[in-house]
Amino acid sequence: MPKAYWIANVRVTDEEAYGRYAALAGPAIAKHGGEFLARAGRYVQLEGRDRSRNVLAVFDSLEAAEACYHSPEYQEALSHARDASERDLLILEGV
Repeated sequence: MPKAYWIANVRVTDEEAYGRYAALAGPAIAKHGGEFLARAGRYVQLEGRDRSRNVLAVFDSLEAAEACYHSPEYQEALSHARDASERDLLILEGV
């Protein structure tokens, strides 16, 4: 089964609230087998919207990544990010 990649592009608008999200999201992602490959590191924006926080996590499968997103733990974390950021998030299945 191919791995799946959780790709998020974020512009934080409320650092304090987003910090609460980050504190809860990391453990929720780990609980579902996710592992961060990149998080808020250096980047070069070549096309599209420039959002200064970019995150890449890997999961064992697309289903595992989607289950993580819909889990109560992650949804609790997400409640802190909704009004504290502008986000795009997708799950991409590997080859």
